[in-house]
Amino acid sequence: MKYLIGIDLGTTNTVVYYLNASREDSEPKLFMIPQVTEQGEIEEKPVLPSFVFLPDENDVQEKALALPWNEKIDYCVGELAKKNAPSLPLKVIASTKSWLCSENIDRTAAVLPWNRNNPEKQLSPVEASKRILEHVKNAWNHKIAKGNEDEKFENQNVTLTVPASFDAVARELTIKAAEEAGLSVVLLEEPLAAFYAWLNESGEGWRKEIKPEDVILVCDIGGGTSDYSLVKVVDDCGNLSFERIAVGRHILLGGDNMDLTLAYTVAAKLQAEKNIKLDSYQIAGLTHACRQAKETLMNNLDAPSQKLTVLGRGSSVIGGAVTAELAREEMANVLIDGFFPSCSLEDKPAEARKAGLRSFGLSYESDPAVTKHLAEFLSLHCAGNEIFPSCVLFNGGVTKSAAIRERIIKTLKSWQPEGSEELKVISGTDPDQAVARGGCYYANVKEGKGIRIKAGSSHAYYIGVESSMPAVPGFEPPLQGLCFAPFGMEEGADSDIPYTGLGLIVGETTEFRVFASTSRKDDGFGDIEELPALSASLPAKEGVPPGSLIPVMLRSVLTETGTLQIWCVSEDRKSEWKLEFELRSEEQ
Repeated sequence: MKYLIGIDLGTTNTVVYYLNASREDSEPKLFMIPQVTEQGEIEEKPVLPSFVFLPDENDVQEKALALPWNEKIDYCVGELAKKNAPSLPLKVIASTKSWLCSENIDRTAAVLPWNRNNPEKQLSPVEASKRILEHVKNAWNHKIAKGNEDEKFENQNVTLTVPASFDAVARELTIKAAEEAGLSVVLLEEPLAAFYAWLNESGEGWRKEIKPEDVILVCDIGGGTSDYSLVKVVDDCGNLSFERIAVGRHILLGGDNMDLTLAYTVAAKLQAEKNIKLDSYQIAGLTHACRQAKETLMNNLDAPSQKLTVLGRGSSVIGGAVTAELAREEMANVLIDGFFPSCSLEDKPAEARKAGLRSFGLSYESDPAVTKHLAEFLSLHCAGNEIFPSCVLFNGGVTKSAAIRERIIKTLKSWQPEGSEELKVISGTDPDQAVARGGCYYANVKEGKGIRIKAGSSHAYYIGVESSMPAVPGFEPPLQGLCFAPFGMEEGADSDIPYTGLGLIVGETTEFRVFASTSRKDDGFGDIEELPALSASLPAKEGVPPGSLIPVMLRSVLTETGTLQIWCVSEDRKSEWKLEFELRSEEQ
């Protein structure tokens, strides 16, 4: 494979870096992605906005969405899709990655854009992710491969990044989207990718910034999630190495929540000042407008405010347009104080739900206080371990704001144990591009050209085993958790589970309850979350009645690509059954 490619399939933007592996001194390079920016206009941009526009015939001119590799395309990925989101929110898919890990929907069903209620003009989260990746692949093949089979995107070494908190199901669906786009990829956690980018950009200079026993907090706050990881610097016989020692739980809290909060703030102001009450359609459009205004104000420090336009409803859409203004000071107060309040290390996120945060159907965190979620993470993984972050590495678009970084740093310093050294902020990476660059560099590291971070599985996984006991009216048999994939299990590992006495029902559909934990480093439950069940219809051998119980052993596999498999193997090892996640409940 000539090229090593890293893809950051982000909630807001998709970024691609590549490296020519045939050259010894090759460095990761940004891939400028061709895309439709206005109807009939194509430009190359450093990012591909992760938006998919599904227009009706009267929304665009003929061939307005045509691409050099597809003149008959009837949808649009990228900049034009993002621009249309405020005015046509029910025809634009946004936050695809957040939907990909949403457990309250069938993620393989055509449900996006949410509330459009037109299956012919809707896609599943998997299909939407596939189309974004497909655009990247086709753009590369048009611009770089140019018909050369050896240089086609699908024939290269591709690393695709995912949140560290993604569980086995979300990872499996990400791989599925890539495969449907014609790609074979390896998964890498985003905080680790950001860390690899820092190592790459620092050269040998990183050795002067950190020392043995340092614990580095990677604080990754992007458009959809807040992702925390701890990486420890280890002295390995005089050589420094890195070990990922903790991962946060999945927190659906990021830039999307901030945009939604700004929208409700502006809507409340319109109702108070102009007696205008916006409906859900207008709120959806205003949310996209607030995102664009937020990005403009963050990137242009000279702009005191941004005007917002929300289209009216009915026949006079343009004439009924509503205008409002978002001031920089107002935005800062809402975001800083609302999402990054000062708190103690003992504070925990509130559990009460806030109705407004469920407007798009996603299961957002009920407490928007990012600092409280960070406190919960550090309390869980640092308490009793006599460790606390001595360094912090920021990543994600939200952390581009100096004010937000300063608030997080101030809060972390207030939590440091007495007598600790000054908290060091590791800098030098671009929060928007570090993950893709790190993914590209990681592929090089796997070739033996750099320092590899010891990581492995970010979760411990358990399967429920029903106890054998006499029937008791009104009492279900207790369920024991058997760990089949421990925290830190290395990619490519294949292990038999040393546990006997298991019986497997064959000849009928069977369900297996599965649990995951990010807080248990040893076998056992601790803080666990139940995943969709594993299920399969396991064929019985000839002469074995359906419903029979046969003795089996379990075997777990963490594949090289980063996905998890569990197999049931008969004691004579002549039969085996792979279990699949059942993503669609009976209610759905």
